[in-house]
Amino acid sequence: MDKKVEMLPKSREKIGAPAVHPDGPSAVSPYRHYSAAQWAEFRADTPLTLTADEVRRLRSMNDPIDIDEVERIYLAVSRLLSAHVEASKWLFWQRRTFLNVPDKRKTPFIIGVAGSVAVGKSTTARVLKELLARWPNSPKVALVTTDGFLHPNAVLRAEGLMERKGFPESYDGGKILRFLSSVKAGEPHVKAPVYSHLSYDVLPDAFVEVTQPDILIFEGINVLQVRDLPPDGREVPMVSDFFDFSIYIDADEHDIHNWYVTRFMRLRETAFRDPASFFHRYAQLNEEEALAIAERLWRDINLKNLRENIMPTRPRADLILRKGSDHLISQVSLRKL
Repeated sequence: MDKKVEMLPKSREKIGAPAVHPDGPSAVSPYRHYSAAQWAEFRADTPLTLTADEVRRLRSMNDPIDIDEVERIYLAVSRLLSAHVEASKWLFWQRRTFLNVPDKRKTPFIIGVAGSVAVGKSTTARVLKELLARWPNSPKVALVTTDGFLHPNAVLRAEGLMERKGFPESYDGGKILRFLSSVKAGEPHVKAPVYSHLSYDVLPDAFVEVTQPDILIFEGINVLQVRDLPPDGREVPMVSDFFDFSIYIDADEHDIHNWYVTRFMRLRETAFRDPASFFHRYAQLNEEEALAIAERLWRDINLKNLRENIMPTRPRADLILRKGSDHLISQVSLRKL
């Protein structure tokens, strides 16, 4: 396996290293680009409220994020997000006065987190949730993933979509929009469906309840995708219409491929060994057979989805966190105001 899956050594960036972005010169870009070292300076006096043990519990398999990475990248990100949240509160009160309406409660601030499979979206979302919830004003922060909004496997099989799981058509778009609309409307109790990675299916009658959070983090590969507009001009809401801020986790295809295959091979030695796992059959394969399966799943499903549906949404994000081959953030791109 070592000859087929290239895993480059973990490295830290030199202070003052120039930021280089694949989209070209920053002069013609809607973003300001910063190296990780430059971005770390924006932490200012933001306190470190997570411990090393907590970071280890929050990170996903094969994600090397540690307390140094939190200090280097995520404290500044949480400071930026907190500033946006506070600014939206100020705007709420200004608009309340302007319109002379009696609204007493601001709607939740919604943050979308997008990116490929295996790129580290879940870790980023969990770390930001904990950091934001520990700001001095102690905002109430909720986290929901789009996995629960996938159509059940029975529906996907009936529609011939099991090999398209994760593609836009495999999600119940209407359910996602109704959920976000209810949260944004300030409804007191909004339920989101729950997904099991063990059974690889939506759990029937299982829900997580969102109860008027100050901030909602909504994480998933497809959250920044658009849809075709009707010719008659009818209103067609998109998931990102409900976002106040959006983040895209970026990396080279080659690196994401490595991370995906390596994670699959590790799961073959761990979670897949559970007889209840949907992928238990892969644990019975030898290493060469399992590696071939991982490569096929990447090539025929995940790479295709990345190129056709996920990567094209990158320019729609407010913040792009680009990872290097060591799975650590190497560059941060922030949309200009």
